[in-house]
Amino acid sequence: MASTSSLPEEDYSCPVCCDIFKNPVILLCSHSFCTDCLQRWWRENIIKQCPVCKEIHPTENPPRNLALRNLCEAFTQERQRASKRKRTPSSGSEDLCSLHAERLKLFCLRCQQPVCVVCRDSKKHTDHSFRPIDEAALEHKEEVQKLLKTLQEKLKMFNEVKTNCDQTAKHIKVQAQHTERRIKEQFEKLHRFLREEEEASVAALREEEQQKSQKIEALNRDILTLSNKIEAIEKELGAEHVSFLRNYKTTMDRVQLTPPDPQPVSGPLIDEVKHLGNLAFRVWDKMRDIVSYTPVLLNPNTAHLLCTLSDDLTSVRRGYRDVLDNPERFDLLPMVLGSEGFNSGTHSWDVEVGDNTYWKVGVLAESYQRQGNGRGPEWRIGLSEGEYTALSSVPSFTVLSLKQKPQRIRVQLDWDEGKLSFSDPDTDTHIHTFTHTFTEPLLPFVLNLDDTVPLKMLPGKISVTVDRHDDDEYDYDDEDVHDDDDDDGQSDIES
Repeated sequence: MASTSSLPEEDYSCPVCCDIFKNPVILLCSHSFCTDCLQRWWRENIIKQCPVCKEIHPTENPPRNLALRNLCEAFTQERQRASKRKRTPSSGSEDLCSLHAERLKLFCLRCQQPVCVVCRDSKKHTDHSFRPIDEAALEHKEEVQKLLKTLQEKLKMFNEVKTNCDQTAKHIKVQAQHTERRIKEQFEKLHRFLREEEEASVAALREEEQQKSQKIEALNRDILTLSNKIEAIEKELGAEHVSFLRNYKTTMDRVQLTPPDPQPVSGPLIDEVKHLGNLAFRVWDKMRDIVSYTPVLLNPNTAHLLCTLSDDLTSVRRGYRDVLDNPERFDLLPMVLGSEGFNSGTHSWDVEVGDNTYWKVGVLAESYQRQGNGRGPEWRIGLSEGEYTALSSVPSFTVLSLKQKPQRIRVQLDWDEGKLSFSDPDTDTHIHTFTHTFTEPLLPFVLNLDDTVPLKMLPGKISVTVDRHDDDEYDYDDEDVHDDDDDDGQSDIES
């Protein structure tokens, strides 16, 4: 049988207290522990599982490991016999004092170092407090285990955050690919428009060139015809008298048939101004037919998983989609926020509700809680179960009586004056107005619980104001702008 000294000390150490086993017990997973260490571990962790492999143990009283206990007792006795033998300080034994070659049996609480009984009585450790080495080791190991548990929990948190970060990275990649595709589609639409405008401009130039060339060619043909007639008449004049008189009548007919006077070709040169003047501006002006400006766009990062947005971020319909769970997103209510908040000035936007049977439109304060039931300052109107209502968190609840079902809702916010108004722009009918002293940014929002009809943020009308004397001014407006000239030399172009 091999000597116990031939085995490393780790084989006799409890995984919990890291000391020599005391009354070891063995679990079904074959791991052994000190009886007290295992019971203390189970009391702290509630679930009776192995501290090493985490396998759950079915009984509170595991069997004793007698063989391991005998080995540990033999190992301890052998180590005690070895410690009794005096060794020089250079022997390097970790259990002996390097100054007195005595067994390290005590732990100095002030110096935080193991000491022997001779060190305890020395001047260096006067008035110091001591603990038995086993008691101090157990106490300090418990302290380290508590700190280690904190580190393990912190590591668990880091791993959870890393998992979320990995999911976020995948979502960001998908978002970037989708956004890049939409950018390319939008620019391809603009490129196609510009190519068509280029082709049309070049075609107009070619047509004018052809028209001017045809007029000159017609003049050249008239000149050639008249020249040929004159040459024929001159030839008749040079003929013999009899021959001349025979052809006299025909010759007179030719002479008397005088063509009309030539008319000068109007604008004989290419009208370069017509083709090049303000070319970029004229093309840009035509682009209003293919572009739009929407005052409020929807933010997909806030949309509930039951809110599916259109590619241009202007409409939302009820429909499930796989989304990333991020703090910006509503996790209970099928809502989505506008992309921009307002903390001053006046703002207006239209929402097309159509035949939607369950909708809400309004604004939320920036502090509104988006997770859970959702609480915070809000002002909105809506339709539910055939009833129109107005609600704010002041609180205020009003049942609205509408003579006609609106297809569009106009929201007008005057942040500085503390007014939020709703109206029907098709019939110019006021619906409801909230008055409140706003103290934080407000975000537009829509809620859609109808499975069939989307809610759509409508584009505003674009107006371009050209100042003939100063720099050009370009405005985006929701109201009609008339095309006229006024006294200050300005004209408006309405889209």
